[in-house]
Amino acid sequence: MPKSKRDKKISLTKTAKKGLELKQKLIEELRKCVDTYRYLFIFSVANMRNNKLKDVRTAWKHSRFFFGKNKVMMVALGKGETDEYKDNLHKVSKYLRGEVGVMFTNKTKDEVQEYFDHFKETDFARAGNQAQMDITLDEGPLEQFPHSMEPQLRQLGLPTALKKGVVTLLKDHEVCKQGDVLTPEQARVLKLFSVEMAEFKVQIKCMWNSETGEFDNLGGEESMEKDEEEEEEEEIDEE
Repeated sequence: MPKSKRDKKISLTKTAKKGLELKQKLIEELRKCVDTYRYLFIFSVANMRNNKLKDVRTAWKHSRFFFGKNKVMMVALGKGETDEYKDNLHKVSKYLRGEVGVMFTNKTKDEVQEYFDHFKETDFARAGNQAQMDITLDEGPLEQFPHSMEPQLRQLGLPTALKKGVVTLLKDHEVCKQGDVLTPEQARVLKLFSVEMAEFKVQIKCMWNSETGEFDNLGGEESMEKDEEEEEEEEIDEE
């Protein structure tokens, strides 16, 4: 009997070693940036979209961004005064919770805040997002959809039928109400009808100056407390 190609042995020691090397490389990169750039900013992202974050990276290609791996970044910067890489960096580590990133730049605080205060882009909401408004579809023909889409619309919960080959909504249909947590079906319907109600935006939480060691909270305390509460709830659930 021929040997299955899937029957391969993987050395867990090698996998762990590779993972350790990647973590060590990230730590070295972060510390190199601490020594190279004048400012370090922690930012949080609302309604994360990789393509939007890519636009930010492109616009700020003179700077360096790190996103994810919060625990590793905490090790790089230092969790406390005794192991911090530079003075006051342990204060920065406290903000590495949830969907946050680190930006190293030589741009000033005013330049950074001005850019991100104005960088807001709408996008289609995803399942789990909160509806920002009431959306109701009016009864009548839906000529923007080909007849082949009618079964799919019905599966999404829309009261549709084909009338003379035209997809038709048989009665008014409420898609969502403001404040609803969207289901996958609701999110899909909103996208099909080109309704954008998610806003991608970046909030600057704190800043650290590599030349002076000065740390400055920029309005991130409230979101940090919220992240801490969520982590505590997760720990309770696990127990």
